[in-house]
Amino acid sequence: MESRNAFASHCCALMVYLFLYAPILVLILYSFNDAKYSAAWEGFTLKWYSSLLADRGVLAATKNSLIIAFVSTACATAIGTLTAIGLYKYTFRYKRLLEGILYLPIIIPEIIMAVSMLALFMFAGISLGLKTVIIAHITFSIPFVVVVVKARLYGLDASLEEAAQDLGANEWETFKRITFPLIRPGVIAGALLAFTLSLDDFIITFFTAGVGSTTLPVRIYSMIKLGISPMINAISTILLVSVVGLVLAVQKLEGSKLKINYKGG
Repeated sequence: MESRNAFASHCCALMVYLFLYAPILVLILYSFNDAKYSAAWEGFTLKWYSSLLADRGVLAATKNSLIIAFVSTACATAIGTLTAIGLYKYTFRYKRLLEGILYLPIIIPEIIMAVSMLALFMFAGISLGLKTVIIAHITFSIPFVVVVVKARLYGLDASLEEAAQDLGANEWETFKRITFPLIRPGVIAGALLAFTLSLDDFIITFFTAGVGSTTLPVRIYSMIKLGISPMINAISTILLVSVVGLVLAVQKLEGSKLKINYKGG
């Protein structure tokens, strides 16, 4: 009976994984398709990957996406982390209202966020370009960082900070030596989430981008109008591998730091 239940559980898990990852596996497979369009398999080739290196539009869009993602992630992570710490440590008037407003970008439809950001830039007389996309990405990334870091903060043992202060550490030293090392996994998780959201965003970017600030998702959208070419699959595969590689590298780095700290302690 137990073996049957285990077999049924494994089958259910396998079906779930197939449902989630089969489309991704098909996308990766067809990025090596020799056909001009991905309707049928006509043989293995690497020409679509080499074609990407010769496509100036794709390279420019990739450069813009990376600039926007790195800058917006850095700013959103810093602001979001400090905001989460402030909401966690301090009680003040209208705190609940501020938290509700802060979570609005997560709750409201993305199209409303895009239109509102466009209206704000038009009202302020700011010309659309790379800077407006960065500002928009920082705006919608901050709440995600706050949520992740705040969840990590509520899991902390407050007695550790109290013990550090009892031993003579001031607030900055307590934050530097106790609080931040403990919430660092949450900060990194929030940064990775912000980076992925920025790299992947289409709707808000489409509304706030100007001439010369086309990102990779917008470029892929313009390319897909002519049909689903294996080049699009190749771009998607590179993005997928890059994001997964980044996550694995961060996890490995965090694991090595934990080992060093454990040995050092």
